[in-house]
Amino acid sequence: MTIPDVSNKSLRNLVSLEGRSAVVTGAARGLGRAIAQRLVEAGASVLLGDIDQDLLETTLHALKHAAAGRVLATRLDVSNSVSIAGAADLAVAELGGIDIWVNNAGIYPLSPVLQMSDSDWDKVLDINLRGTFIGAREAAKRMVAGGRKGVIINLSSTSGLNGGGPSITHYVAAKHGVIGVTKQMALELAEHRIRVLAVAPGVIVTEGVREAANGPTAAARFELDTQVSMLGRAGVPDDVARVVLFCASDLSIFMTGSTLLVDAGALTH
Repeated sequence: MTIPDVSNKSLRNLVSLEGRSAVVTGAARGLGRAIAQRLVEAGASVLLGDIDQDLLETTLHALKHAAAGRVLATRLDVSNSVSIAGAADLAVAELGGIDIWVNNAGIYPLSPVLQMSDSDWDKVLDINLRGTFIGAREAAKRMVAGGRKGVIINLSSTSGLNGGGPSITHYVAAKHGVIGVTKQMALELAEHRIRVLAVAPGVIVTEGVREAANGPTAAARFELDTQVSMLGRAGVPDDVARVVLFCASDLSIFMTGSTLLVDAGALTH
């Protein structure tokens, strides 16, 4: 089984995800919701996973109206391997398999390094790194079992390539780890024709990012980061979602192991 040459496909067919099934974690709001919306628009059937059941139902209702394929939702706790495996099994049972898995769920709590507790560290690493690895592993197992050439897309951050602001040592460590997991899994899964890519956004204005800016210092940095951009504006969730769609589609079929920056050039400074 090889990755096909798609040179003769039309642009419309290269972008299309018709007949494919996707899972998006952390899909109830922010980046996850925007990503799910673009995958649905491209024709994929999508399983939405999120720990917030009420918000998840609201998102499910909204996306169903725009869906060509099926849209389902399940409560998903990415810090729990049983919950992740259950979501993967549900996608196989209800959608026929998994072609695309997007590890988007994550948290961004602020904790100065001198005050950071073991539990502060463990919670962020469990959700942002361990959850990403387990999601990718469980998706890959089912892709291999189903004989499907799939793609796994991991959400990292510019903080995974650089340092970040104050009080996010745990977050920076996790996002560096996501890029490492992406590279290594791309190597190990290539024989199964499963591609693994990472997307690294800079500051994107989401509900979660606004909530994280809950102190005077953090709030000031947030305002600075969202105002200063080489491209003249702050990032919005759909800026990331369009790049994820590129990764999920055949437009990127000859890419694996890469990390795509969505940062308006921030790391070129």
